[in-house]
Amino acid sequence: MIEPKKIIIVSGKRKSGKDCFSDLLSSKIGFEHCDIIRLSSPLKEQYAKIHNLDFTRLLDSSSYKEKYRDDMIKWGESERNKDSEVFCRLATQIASKPIWIVTDARRPSDIEYFQKYYREKTILLRISCSDTTRINRGWKFVSGIDDAPSECALDNGIEWDFVVHNDDNNNDTNVHAISNKIQKLLHVLL
Repeated sequence: MIEPKKIIIVSGKRKSGKDCFSDLLSSKIGFEHCDIIRLSSPLKEQYAKIHNLDFTRLLDSSSYKEKYRDDMIKWGESERNKDSEVFCRLATQIASKPIWIVTDARRPSDIEYFQKYYREKTILLRISCSDTTRINRGWKFVSGIDDAPSECALDNGIEWDFVVHNDDNNNDTNVHAISNKIQKLLHVLL
């Protein structure tokens, strides 16, 4: 792990466009300058090992992952109760580039970790969109998941440095709209 120059923490609901935004931001900055860090990766990797599951299938947005999501969330919460920094620490160990884009902050403890160790380098960015847009992207409300802390803990009480509204459903238009938003933010972000 190298010491980062800048950390962009991306948060948002399921199907809000966090990964799309993060991938486009990374391409605009230059892949050679930034690491995409997914806090959920070490959680999913450990969960897969314990339960003898396919780790790579837990990383995508498949029905396979959805089948285990509720139990993974409960297991992850249990692990965080033992050590609130465990998954942030594990996820950042792979960082080798000066800019980190953290794609999936979901809890106050995620933000607290980066502000504790990298306060001056951290930028908090929230991706938001309407439930209608999320539904059009394949989201369906699941009780126990969409009303759980893993989805709702950052809805209030956080002062975001930037909020990106991502309500366009046409993929080509959406990529173009997000690219324009990223271009406008880049000079401030970095």
